[in-house]
Amino acid sequence: MELLFEKYQGAGNDFVMLNNLDGRYDSITVEQIALLCDRRFGIGADGLMLLTKSDVADAEFRMVYYNQDGSRASFCGNGARCICAFASNVTNGKLMAKGNYCKFVADDAMHVARVSEGWVDLKMVDVDEIAQLAGGTFLNTGVPHFVRIEASKATLDNVDIMQVAPKIRYSEPFKPAGTNVNFISIINNNEIAVRTYERGVEGETLACGTGIVASAITASLTTNTNQFKVHARGGDLTVCFDAHGHSFHNVWLGGPAIKVFSGVINI
Repeated sequence: MELLFEKYQGAGNDFVMLNNLDGRYDSITVEQIALLCDRRFGIGADGLMLLTKSDVADAEFRMVYYNQDGSRASFCGNGARCICAFASNVTNGKLMAKGNYCKFVADDAMHVARVSEGWVDLKMVDVDEIAQLAGGTFLNTGVPHFVRIEASKATLDNVDIMQVAPKIRYSEPFKPAGTNVNFISIINNNEIAVRTYERGVEGETLACGTGIVASAITASLTTNTNQFKVHARGGDLTVCFDAHGHSFHNVWLGGPAIKVFSGVINI
């Protein structure tokens, strides 16, 4: 199969993009996706997305997201921001019904994004349930996330993620699907640093949009603020929201969404 692809990154979180508006890639397999995401034998990416024709009223397109291992996931925050930039570019803005705004559907919910040159702000799902567990906080920001607060930035930098995170990811409270795992440092009331271990990648990524939102919401329980600059290993992003107790609405994630390169590959 010959595929025309583009590669995008958002704060170092990178994705293979396929224009599937005509359904040409409907038959892509788990094995093919894993190969395309392989950094030695394929293109290399944290995940792959299909830009697909919407099957939901009012949505301009459907985002179909696959993890690096080929498994399908309900959502990816940085991936969603990147696919909005991709959709705008490959259709010359035709999918942006209201200027630089677009509405699209993913497996978790309907979403709205605002697209500008090199930057995309994405409206995330509301969060109404937060669980305090031994050692951290558990919440769902489109996909499940566990967040552990570290004592300092130095402590965060020294976390052995590949040793610690898998034990949490597969632990009893999160079975059978498991969870993503985040380690954060609160720098000040409006600034945090985050490291994320992503399931499906089974390793640390340079940024994770849903994890960054989960981390900011968790930090807000301590700081009582609702706007954050977030330092991920691949770059800086922003998070803001309206908070009412442990309910968080009007949640927005902002950050870079950059085309890296395009090409053709045979698999």
